[in-house]
Amino acid sequence: MILTVDIGNTNTVVGIFKGEELIESVRLESNRSKTVDEYHLLLTDLLDLKDIDIESFEGGIISSVVPTLTGTMEKAVSKIIGMAPIVVGPGTKTGLNIMYDDPKEVGADRIVNAVGAIKKYGYPLIIIDFGTATTYCVIDKNKNYLGGIIAPGIGISAEALFLKAAKLPRVDLVPPENYLNKNTVDAIKAGIIFGSVGEVEYIVKHLKEEVGVPDAKVISTGGIAPTINELTESIDIYDNNLTLFGLRDIYEKNTKNRK
Repeated sequence: MILTVDIGNTNTVVGIFKGEELIESVRLESNRSKTVDEYHLLLTDLLDLKDIDIESFEGGIISSVVPTLTGTMEKAVSKIIGMAPIVVGPGTKTGLNIMYDDPKEVGADRIVNAVGAIKKYGYPLIIIDFGTATTYCVIDKNKNYLGGIIAPGIGISAEALFLKAAKLPRVDLVPPENYLNKNTVDAIKAGIIFGSVGEVEYIVKHLKEEVGVPDAKVISTGGIAPTINELTESIDIYDNNLTLFGLRDIYEKNTKNRK
């Protein structure tokens, strides 16, 4: 089995693969104050709860956009699987031809998403990850990673609104029934949710035109993606576990000659 860990700014997702099958996944808070021992105990307890035999792990892999957590999680995972996990970064084999001005600037999460999407859905592609930031990544018809867009995430945009506008209440991020609303709560919901849908449709349209990939599949992932998907025809596929599958594929690319 393979232990995969994706560390995001808000959440950390842990996946367990048996062969090509994702048999378990768990979402945790990305807590920068936890120690190696605390994460080790937390992961061990979760594996016990899922009846996973830690002796069955043949390796592990981590992607992270939180440098202060990377080393901590790397050591915690090492204690569980009995070896150092792969940490996605410069020098890791991904199979991607990254066309960024400086390829090292591309976040590990965006690379892993691209690898997973190419493996599962082919190319050309546009990948939208609704995380702490909303990221758009473009893969052309020659499998080149061309770059993309980084926008404020829906959650942090909403949080900024609540913090800066003293009279506006916090609301659940669910769409109201109408575009035109006559109460403050639904008006806020409409602005946040429908505004995000408008962003997606505008950006996807112009990315397809600029890159010349009108037939690109649009893949979404991330916590609020299902809500946005239901409101637009610009997104073709929702894949909640895209990053984990990308990690598994990168693990295979970096270990196949050792097997």
